[in-house]
Amino acid sequence: MNARDILKNKGPAVVTARQSETLQRIARLIAEHRIGAVLVVDSDASPLGIVSERDIVNALASFGAGVLEMPAERVMSRALLTCSLDHTADELLTTMTASRVRHLPVVENDKLLGIVSIGDVVKLKLDEAAAEVGQLREYVMAGR
Repeated sequence: MNARDILKNKGPAVVTARQSETLQRIARLIAEHRIGAVLVVDSDASPLGIVSERDIVNALASFGAGVLEMPAERVMSRALLTCSLDHTADELLTTMTASRVRHLPVVENDKLLGIVSIGDVVKLKLDEAAAEVGQLREYVMAGR
């Protein structure tokens, strides 16, 4: 299973914002959509960075409540890791764990195709395990 399979199940929708959006607006998007991060994109919808819950909390701790009026570009993570449709669930988990990130935009040929979260990958792995248990159960029962 890979990023392609995850996007087939969850769909390609990505909540995005422009660099000029305030952190308050981004915090509202995160709350409204019940997600952990908003992808910051340019006018062509190409990813420029990401603002996560963690980025907002770190900015609040550093700058105080006034940070909510700052534009996303001031606090977004610019070292954006991405993946392709063919990255396997294990590769995604390895990348996310090693880099301590929870979201990977899926990009191919400079086109944003979706976003994969750590929760999406864990769900996929749990579904795989449940399917394997079901197959083993059927195998055992057929041998009786």
